[in-house]
Amino acid sequence: MECENPMCQHGQDQNCQNPSHVRKAVKKPVTIEFIEWTGNNLKDVIAFTGRHESSKEWSWEKFEAIVKVGGLKIFTLEGSHKASIGDLIIKGVAGEFYPCKPDIFEQTYDAV
Repeated sequence: MECENPMCQHGQDQNCQNPSHVRKAVKKPVTIEFIEWTGNNLKDVIAFTGRHESSKEWSWEKFEAIVKVGGLKIFTLEGSHKASIGDLIIKGVAGEFYPCKPDIFEQTYDAV
């Protein structure tokens, strides 16, 4: 699809609307909530995220044991992702949760 904007040189013009062109955007400033997964704060993490339906068949003690062996799974909009110790668990703008590596968090967010 050829761009109709004569000033556009493959997406370099900010007014280009051609979806085939690579364009740039600035992330909107939003405030998020987060908690760090330390490996020892499962109750705090679950109080923040809620307990996924798939784990509710187990007692709390069984659930803790499963997380200790298999790791903490965070159920995101894209499926389950394992959170590593030190990851930040973020509540997104749509109420979804996802793990974020500390270095990515530092590049993307400023704690308030």
